[in-house]
Amino acid sequence: MLSLQGKLVAAGLAEVRPRLAAPPPGEGPVDVDLSAVVEIDSAGVAMLVLASRRWAAAGRPLRLQGAPDKVQRTLALFPSLGEELPPEAGDAPGALERLGGSGFKVWEILLTYLVLCADTAWFTVGGILKRKGIRWRAVGYEMSEMGAKALGVVGLIAFLVGGTMALQSAVQLRQFGANIFVVDLIGISMTRELGPLMAAIVVAGRSGSSVAAEIGTMVITEEIDALKTMGLHPTRFLIVPKFLAISITQPLLTALADLFGIVGGFLVAILYLEVGPTTFIDRLQESLYVKDLLTGLIKSVIFAQLIVTVGALCGLRTKGGADAVGRSTTIAVVAGIFSVIVADAVASMIFYFGE
Repeated sequence: MLSLQGKLVAAGLAEVRPRLAAPPPGEGPVDVDLSAVVEIDSAGVAMLVLASRRWAAAGRPLRLQGAPDKVQRTLALFPSLGEELPPEAGDAPGALERLGGSGFKVWEILLTYLVLCADTAWFTVGGILKRKGIRWRAVGYEMSEMGAKALGVVGLIAFLVGGTMALQSAVQLRQFGANIFVVDLIGISMTRELGPLMAAIVVAGRSGSSVAAEIGTMVITEEIDALKTMGLHPTRFLIVPKFLAISITQPLLTALADLFGIVGGFLVAILYLEVGPTTFIDRLQESLYVKDLLTGLIKSVIFAQLIVTVGALCGLRTKGGADAVGRSTTIAVVAGIFSVIVADAVASMIFYFGE
């Protein structure tokens, strides 16, 4: 066991360097106790890296132990040191221990998400009722970013999906002379399921990633800490405007997706299935009910709130550097799309059994 103490900084390395010139007598790994080290800088870390490489070449790998939190945070900034200095040897955790650790982590994330949702709902409702505390200019800006700039891609995807679905079903419907039923298929499926789901997936990939990247960058650059220092709650200042904006724009995007999807099916019906325009419109009015439209719009609001809160949670949990922001963005997109699909399945069952 080799113990180091004091400050491992550039000014005092001349006294410590001789102790790391060669490994102590013996065989096997050498444990270096850092519990008495109060400060370390890049020069001290470089000295440990060089010693680790020399000792590893001599068959005596170096292992760090007992580093205080402050020192440990500095060491974590140098991945190469972590590669050269393996953690203290010990028994690998068993299956139950790994399962318990994973379960505890999931539980912790769930509690954090519930707290975030509660804070967002509290500040949103309170701001609307008291007519203060909500930055409406920021809400308008976020509506433009999340809604207006997504109109093109949402409309194009919905149009193509509606036309493709009508074209694929046409082969089967023409065999039984049931061409007219393509109207029911397109109208109901687009308004109840595909319209809300496609719009939500597009927004999750576009806006959910943006929310996570923006907040994650603010966490890395300590802007979130600065907001807290100034007495501004990050949820109220950052998340509530996005929450309100997407809750307003997502139903509008869903209505647009429904319209373009039906138009895509309409073109296929009149060009390929020989269904007249008047016949198509009359059948659509007969088969489509208000509850179908309301079902999709209600789903769209749920999807929108999931996208923003999941993206904000991923951003707030960002730790590390620029690469951590990329990871948070990726997780936000995957988790957002997954949560939207799960919510869609649950909502579909609720509306199905409620009929």
